[in-house]
Amino acid sequence: MDMGKEIRRLRNDRGLTQEGLAAALNVTAQTVSKWECGNTMPDVQMLPEIAVYFGVTIDQLFAMTPEQQLDRIENQIYARGMFDEAEERQVVQRLLAIGEDPQYAGKAQLNLSKLYNNQAEQYRMLAVKHGKEAVEKTGGDPDAISELANAWGSYIPDWNVRNHHALIEWFSEYCRLHPKNRSAVMWLLDNLIDDRRLTEAREWLEKLAAIDNTFRVPNYRYQIALAAGEAKEAEKLLRGMEEMEDQEWCWALELGDIYTQRQEYDKAIEWYRKGLEAQPSPKFTDGLTSIAHICEIRGDRAGAIAAYREVLRLMREDWGIVSGEERDAVERAIRKLRDGD
Repeated sequence: MDMGKEIRRLRNDRGLTQEGLAAALNVTAQTVSKWECGNTMPDVQMLPEIAVYFGVTIDQLFAMTPEQQLDRIENQIYARGMFDEAEERQVVQRLLAIGEDPQYAGKAQLNLSKLYNNQAEQYRMLAVKHGKEAVEKTGGDPDAISELANAWGSYIPDWNVRNHHALIEWFSEYCRLHPKNRSAVMWLLDNLIDDRRLTEAREWLEKLAAIDNTFRVPNYRYQIALAAGEAKEAEKLLRGMEEMEDQEWCWALELGDIYTQRQEYDKAIEWYRKGLEAQPSPKFTDGLTSIAHICEIRGDRAGAIAAYREVLRLMREDWGIVSGEERDAVERAIRKLRDGD
């Protein structure tokens, strides 16, 4: 990363001489020349002023490659809460600029999606906060209750609101063009089953079976049988899944999810633990977070706190996460449980 070359590029793009830039920054032309030749670097205190003058980020002054900038932005999204309006606009503009190069267009668009999802989640949390206050201060106004429920991701009984037909239509077309994309077919199946479009789900499951020979196929057979009210068939499929061998570690998490939905919490925790043990490092924390939720449902605050503390340990030891919004959210959950709020 060569800051001097980047300053020279930015200066030339502006049509400025070294003297002109020096006057704008209240330094000598000789100082600018030394920067651009790589003999010296600007003082740290000057970096914000230079960045503001050129309308770029400090990161850009270091002439990071597009790939490095994309990784940096992605890490920022994961590490913090909400971006303010100016920060969001700056990140969006940078991603759009990087995405003009076809080589980086896909990852730039992916980061845009992650950014907006992050912002939406932060706004949703604010909506929950204000929704709870609205319900309390309006004496339980139905409109306030509705807004709180929507913000919290509540189940919605109205089919016209909760159905996924637009998503299904898009994924169906995508999967017809890319029938071997397992991830896309699975998302399509999830939403077909949730909408109880089981005939279509069975058709797509056969397509999945043609490209996958793991636990995922019997798991979807189980989900379809359950949705169709075929209890005996579902139970048979579940027993078969339990007896499978040489599966990916996430197979155990799927069984944990199934038993959680059956409210067989001891079995669920057992399978979540098996999944955690089977994972290579760095280990994901999903199973532990599920255990914490189960403990909260049972009123076992101590158990939930213990599970969350394990999450913090894995963040630190396996992922090197010692600060940021992701860790802060877990610590907030522990404080809430400990303080009895």
